[in-house]
Amino acid sequence: MKEATADFWKSSLEEVKTSLGADNQGLTSVEASRRLALFGPNRIAQARRKSMVRDLARRLSNPLVAILLVASAIAGFTGDMASFIIIVTVVFLSTGLDLVQERRAEATAEALKRSIALRASVFRDGKRTELPVEDLVPGDVVSLTAGDLVPADGIVITANSLQVNQAALTGEPYPVSKEATASQADDIGSATNAVLHGSSVIAGSATMLVATTGSKTQFGQIAGSLADNQPPTAFERGLHRLGIVIVRLTVFLVLFVLLTHLALGRPPLESFLFAMALAVGLTPELLPMIVTVALARGALRMAKAKVVVKRLSAIHDLGEMDVLCTDKTGTLTRAQIAMVAHPGIDGQDSERVAELAAVNARFETGLKSPLDDALLTHLATYPFDGWSKLDERPFDFERRRVSVLAEREGCRIEIVKGAPETILALCTQAENPDGTLVPMDAKLVEAIKGFHDNNAAQGLRMLGVAWKPAANREHIESDDDAGLIFAGLCVFIDPPKESATSAITRLVSAGIRIKIISGDAGVVIDHLVAQLRLPVSGMLTGAEIAGLSDDALAARVDAVDLYARVAPDQKLRIVRALQSRGHTVGFVGDGINDAPAIRAGDIGLSVDDATDVAREAADMILLDQDLNVLADGVAEGRRTYANIMKYIRMGTSSNFGNMLTMALASVFLPFLPLTAVQVLLNNMLYDLSQVGIPFDRADPADLAEPHGWDMRALVRFTFIMGPLSSVFDIATMAALVRLFHVDVPDFRAAWFVESMATQILVVFIIRTRQRFWQSRPDPALIISASACLCLALTLPYLSFSALVGFEAPREAVMALIAGLVGIYLVSAEILKKDAMR
Repeated sequence: MKEATADFWKSSLEEVKTSLGADNQGLTSVEASRRLALFGPNRIAQARRKSMVRDLARRLSNPLVAILLVASAIAGFTGDMASFIIIVTVVFLSTGLDLVQERRAEATAEALKRSIALRASVFRDGKRTELPVEDLVPGDVVSLTAGDLVPADGIVITANSLQVNQAALTGEPYPVSKEATASQADDIGSATNAVLHGSSVIAGSATMLVATTGSKTQFGQIAGSLADNQPPTAFERGLHRLGIVIVRLTVFLVLFVLLTHLALGRPPLESFLFAMALAVGLTPELLPMIVTVALARGALRMAKAKVVVKRLSAIHDLGEMDVLCTDKTGTLTRAQIAMVAHPGIDGQDSERVAELAAVNARFETGLKSPLDDALLTHLATYPFDGWSKLDERPFDFERRRVSVLAEREGCRIEIVKGAPETILALCTQAENPDGTLVPMDAKLVEAIKGFHDNNAAQGLRMLGVAWKPAANREHIESDDDAGLIFAGLCVFIDPPKESATSAITRLVSAGIRIKIISGDAGVVIDHLVAQLRLPVSGMLTGAEIAGLSDDALAARVDAVDLYARVAPDQKLRIVRALQSRGHTVGFVGDGINDAPAIRAGDIGLSVDDATDVAREAADMILLDQDLNVLADGVAEGRRTYANIMKYIRMGTSSNFGNMLTMALASVFLPFLPLTAVQVLLNNMLYDLSQVGIPFDRADPADLAEPHGWDMRALVRFTFIMGPLSSVFDIATMAALVRLFHVDVPDFRAAWFVESMATQILVVFIIRTRQRFWQSRPDPALIISASACLCLALTLPYLSFSALVGFEAPREAVMALIAGLVGIYLVSAEILKKDAMR
């Protein structure tokens, strides 16, 4: 005996029985125990619990974090305990927040466990018994009734009007009928003879033969994919690249200074401490804090826009997103089936059709389908006064219709509602809009079928409605439905959202390409796209994707925007193919089948009424199923990213310029331009001046399109703006030595003031791509920068300035510094266009 094949639904029932060594009577307890030992329990594999220590080590191994920790150690070694405490505190607070935010993988596994049935009705030893779902094995025969959750993947043995809801697995919003005949479907979600683990029975009853259990089921495979390690996000990849850049700059500068000083015969210890101070000066100590504050503020603003942020760094990733993958249900459509028409045989809406359908649905006592609910909602105000029910024959799979015997004012009729093709086959006459009857000839049948097929191709569902006189009848017998009079059709749709077109337009105008990935047929997606006038092109079906290798799929994803009849694992393949092309991918989903793709996307998005699994796998949850909310979130993500990049650009260029100046000056001056303590004080004051950046405004250009971590652009900016500041720094030093002949404490105080003034004031120049007077900074940035600048200007004049090695500069020196700073700011305004392109 062996397990069923992955495509067991394509085989006949007898073939599956033979493969599993099973029959309709079920297994014996002995055989079931043997199979349980062989195949294992019917349990979803749990994700491995990550070691907290290993998780922490992974984060601390990031080059940027590592160099910050090394810088903190150097600061402590050189006696700068304030820098040591600040850097260590900021790093570990930021890392701790990430650990707390990202320990949600375990919650995903718990959500999966809660989503499945706990016990099942199983035939063992020839008797029906209740057993834990975990004890099911391939070959078991399970009984299903309305309200049950399907406990494993299997094939239908017998079915009585069986209808299941498998929307969470396939995205199909309508009930699906199942029957005990072989299926020719291309995928298991479309197979009429297969029932899937995690779907629910909404009507009828059945017996099923268990084919696969546990991790081999469709549900189990999804759970297994969630247990895999998540690849680094776009934000994490960007920080890693930034760390590498800073490490290279630091190593280059430190080695240059240390080797040069040693070659010139400078004291080794003093040279080493100065080189280490330069290393600390090059590190953006407050970057973790700036990032955390910027992201936290973004999360608060997004919460007001009805977006719950679960992973803070996802805010940045949302701003960088250039491709959004979404299903149609719930985002482009309302995910609520509605009746949109009730045409008679002339194709025009008929009140007679609506009346007959309403009476039939009103008196139907079985479990009502979503189509019945939509019908009754549409006709909620219909007056049922005067109508009385005499008998009913409920829906079953054989008949595919519901018959109700009803009476009003002495007129007794049988009203039948069901599958259009079934109703048409039973009709001998049709009712005109004026109430006259005409024969149901071949021409009329073809016209009605043509109307039906055209609407079906557009994604519409229909029910046929017919009636016949029933004078003197008290009951509906099995053969009473012959000779019906066709009245018309009830037409249903999952209607498109009115806001979808405007939301998609906003996203597309923001540089985001939309990919619609659906389990529906291609014609349904095409019709929806035409209705919403979406700017998309190209289509691939699930069957076509199955025939493509990963490389071949990656070669086609850029040109294709529509994906039809897609299986859950194919959604994941599409996301990874897009990522392999360099895209930052967002994925919106709400079903169990969406969870792997949600988790794999750079930004996983779900909605508040999604399945537990989808919500837990997501980085963000939309409280309003409206893509306009997402468009607002994209703008917030880009604003947050713009502010983070402001600090990084300012910090790397300013620090590099200052450290380059000191490195060069230390070679030609007979003394160090700043002591190690003064270097660290300079760097700390500058960093504190930037704490207002997370609150700053962003330019329209920063919000207009996705922006990624462009390290080449950052290096170009650093090598233009950094040396520019060095030119003015060296000019200041030359004037101090050649023109004013200042002593060492006076020199250090004057150059400290010039350095701080250029660093802080240039922030207002390079915070925007526009002319600085055209973009108003946030008051928080003005306050933080102004406060630190004032402190730097007054520090040499304070009574304790001698403790840090400063003497108050003369007025003439300060006037020269003011002039040089003014010329520098003008030069920065001119050069920034090339630096920021």
